[in-house]
Order: sequence, then C-alpha cells, then structure tokens
Amino acid sequence: MNFKKIVLVSLSVMITFLVVGCGSSDDEVAEFNKPALYWYKKIASSITRGNLDKADSYYISLKSEHMRSPLMPTSLMMLAHAHMNEEEYLLANYYLDEYNKRFGEASSREYTDFMKLKASFLGIKDVYKDQKLIIDSISKSKTYIARYPGSPYAPLVNTMLIRLHMSMYLLNENIAALYDRTGHPKGAKIYRDKNKGSVVELTDITPPEKGIVGKIFD
Repeated sequence: MNFKKIVLVSLSVMITFLVVGCGSSDDEVAEFNKPALYWYKKIASSITRGNLDKADSYYISLKSEHMRSPLMPTSLMMLAHAHMNEEEYLLANYYLDEYNKRFGEASSREYTDFMKLKASFLGIKDVYKDQKLIIDSISKSKTYIARYPGSPYAPLVNTMLIRLHMSMYLLNENIAALYDRTGHPKGAKIYRDKNKGSVVELTDITPPEKGIVGKIFD
C-alpha cells in the first residue's frame, strides 16, 4: 500500500505521455497509439502474471488514448480487485473512485460503495494509528445501511460495523487503563465516558486473533 504510487498514478492519468525507448528488448521500447483492446489485454495479462505496476501503466495508456472506450469500466474493476487481492487498499479505492466518477450509475453504486467500504475496513491494521479511518468507516457504514437497507451486502456491512465499534470501545478502554496506571483519573474518565452509549459492551467483546478484520472475509 504505497501512497507515493497512488499520487504518481493519479498524476499520470491526467496527461498523455510518449517515451521513446533506446534499448533493444520489447520492454524497453515505449508503446503508444494502440487499439483499446490491445491495452485491455495487456492489463489483463499483467494482472494474471501478478505485475500490477505494469497493469497500472497500461491503464494509463488506455485512458490516455481511449478515454471513452467501453473497455474502461471493466479495466477499472479488474484493477480494483487486483490491488485489493494484493492488500493495496488505497490503490483499490483509487480505482473504485475512478469507476464511480465515470461510470457510477445507481445500479452499480451499491456494489462499488460496498467494495470501497471493504477496502477501507481491510486497510485498518493498527487501531492506534488508524483511528480516523475507523471513525470514517463507522460513519460510511451507517450511511451505506441507510442508503441500501435491502442490500445483499448489508449483513457484511453490519458485521464490519460491529467490529469497528468493538475496536473503538477497546481503544478507549485501553487508553483509560493507561491513564489509570499513570495516575490520571480525569483522563481515564474522559475515555470511559466515550464508551457510554456504545452499541457494544466490554463483556460482548472477544478480541479476534487476527486483529480487527478477524475472519469476516476469509
């Protein structure tokens, strides 16, 4: 999950670039002005081989040369799934955002919004470092359930939401315990007060062996 890579992809897709190679091998010679199907096949074969850097660069070429191609939506979803499978959740979200901006009709938003939630949820690795992501994910999960009450993905979203609430509860309790140990009862009270009215209680929580994600998506 490389933020610099996301920035580079984001900037690169805004411009058309032509680089003339000077080597003798095929990989060293820049390719351009190809049919959309050519770039689509290149993206698919690169994903199959596990070379997502190449797949990303071929997508840039596809978008630069064939922005309105009917192959664009499928390419974006292939790349989103490929990066999610590699646990590159920020990049997965980038491609899902691209899809929603260009092709996100009402009939597809239910699925892509779920995939974005899933990517954000799976991207939480450390509750102490990812507090904002947890809070944002809770808010977005509630919005999803309200917007798509009959969604087939609603049970998974509800499960994610409970896990997120559990994580926030444990985080607040751990910080409160730290204040207790260091002789700061007022600080401990502030964080325990945050758990008042929570949808979960400490007795409801069994910390998952694999962290916040547990076995939801195994």
